[in-house]
Amino acid sequence: MAHEHDSMMATPIEDLLEATGSKFSLVTLASKRARQINAYFGQLGDGLGATIPPQVTSVSRKPLSIAFEEIDADKILAGELPEESEEAADEVSAEPDDAS
Repeated sequence: MAHEHDSMMATPIEDLLEATGSKFSLVTLASKRARQINAYFGQLGDGLGATIPPQVTSVSRKPLSIAFEEIDADKILAGELPEESEEAADEVSAEPDDAS
């Protein structure tokens, strides 16, 4: 009799793709959040409090799995960065450099 193995992730990849819209967005969002979670665990004993703790209760110890669980629970969302207007970009490129 064959045993059905649980996948590494409890969250189906299809649900995560629905939440983010594309594979690229999912990978980018999850990797950035996993780095933040890893940094949080790294600075726990220092009392710095500079990063946001995991937003879900998880049995997983891996930051990437926790990030996927947060995405599935809609605790973190992919947001669009505001686009810089052409006028602002022209102003920045038109400023003279003081190299003296």
